[in-house]
Amino acid sequence: MKSKVLNQGPERTIALIFDKGDEVISTLQRFAREHSLTASRFSAIGALERAVLGYFDWERKDYDRLPVDDQVEVLSLNGDIALDGSEPKVHAHAVLGRRDGSCVGGHVLEAFVRPTLEVLLIESPGYLRKTCDRDSGLALIDLSA
Repeated sequence: MKSKVLNQGPERTIALIFDKGDEVISTLQRFAREHSLTASRFSAIGALERAVLGYFDWERKDYDRLPVDDQVEVLSLNGDIALDGSEPKVHAHAVLGRRDGSCVGGHVLEAFVRPTLEVLLIESPGYLRKTCDRDSGLALIDLSA
């Protein structure tokens, strides 16, 4: 992955260009940690060779895994990066388009790039913190934290 700062402020804008084979979530997580991101949002377009999406099962308090085992277009990938304790945490959802025009979407658990993914990341000057929501068991943004 390559990155370039496009704008310094008040909200810093960074372009992230992923290479073939890069895993999206772990690469974003590493970038967030290395650059001390605490409150960011991002959007992306591109293509993937495969992915695993998730659908949150309220009863089990866990994600049903939805494998996507073919080449797909990233029609929309949106997410945020917020602090979960002292560590930045990536949260992303995507809509992926198949060759026949059908779509699949959900929470992004894994996604492998082919040939590229173009991400625009906006870092906000404030902090977003996540805390564990007792009802769902998920780390959710807590504006009072």
